[in-house]
Amino acid sequence: MQTFILAVVFTTVAGLVLGIGLWLGREDAVGKRLNRLSSHTDTPENASGTGDDWQAKVAKVAAPIAWLATPQEGWESSNLRIRFMRAGLRGPGWPVIFFGAKTLLTLALPGLLLLYRGVIDRSSTAGALMFAVLALAGFGYYLPNLVLALLTRARQREVQEALPDAVDLMRVCVEAGLGLDAAMARAGEEMDLRSHALAEELNLVMLDLRVGSTREAALQNFALRTGVEDVATFVTILLQSEHFGTNVAESMRVLSETMREQRKVRAEERAAKIPLKLLFPLIFMIFPSLFVVLTGPAMISIYRVLLPTMGGAG
Repeated sequence: MQTFILAVVFTTVAGLVLGIGLWLGREDAVGKRLNRLSSHTDTPENASGTGDDWQAKVAKVAAPIAWLATPQEGWESSNLRIRFMRAGLRGPGWPVIFFGAKTLLTLALPGLLLLYRGVIDRSSTAGALMFAVLALAGFGYYLPNLVLALLTRARQREVQEALPDAVDLMRVCVEAGLGLDAAMARAGEEMDLRSHALAEELNLVMLDLRVGSTREAALQNFALRTGVEDVATFVTILLQSEHFGTNVAESMRVLSETMREQRKVRAEERAAKIPLKLLFPLIFMIFPSLFVVLTGPAMISIYRVLLPTMGGAG
């Protein structure tokens, strides 16, 4: 009976996942083939449209349960919205997916535990079961926050590592006679191969300038969207150079050298932490297996030869 119940649960879950996948990816076969043969399928506009379509489909699925975890009001102007921007999740469907994932994980993880306890393991007490249910519910509720924090940290590190190269490129453009806005636009085009995140942020700065924002507002929005300290320093130096009339190229040269030295120091710091990080894997994983490999033949010989000899001599 237990095997039958597990088979039914597995079949139901697998069918549900397969059905959702087919529903999300449904598209006319002829239209898909025409899109594949079309010469416009590889353009950035269509690529971004495909991502928006996928995001819209997932958000549509998550919308019925997302309202359970969505704050009532004011979250659009809170710190959570800034965290979405710093993680690079600027689409309208990402908040719905985020809150839908919080609700789904909060309900699904305790449900799976209760199902496992009711079908297979019935030896746990009520207190331990209640503690495990609450722990899993809390873990499922805060897991999307952890994922969002990891995405934000990875994007900020990418921007921070690529910013010195972008500043050098802008300095070369300024020294060649381009204006600061044109230099930033050129850097945004060229930095796409080095860092897509930084190129996207520079393009957003140019879009802010094109819609009528001042350079100060556009640069401050750049620093707010990234949340990187080096970007804030870069913005401050540019604004001070504009206000006091100093040489922008020389300021960029000093700034790029400083950031490159800081990047070198961060790399040396991470390299210095490697021996400490390798200590616990060496002690608990590598040394026991190495000890077994080295002493295994000797222990077998002792068991086969020395112990019978000592027993016979006794």
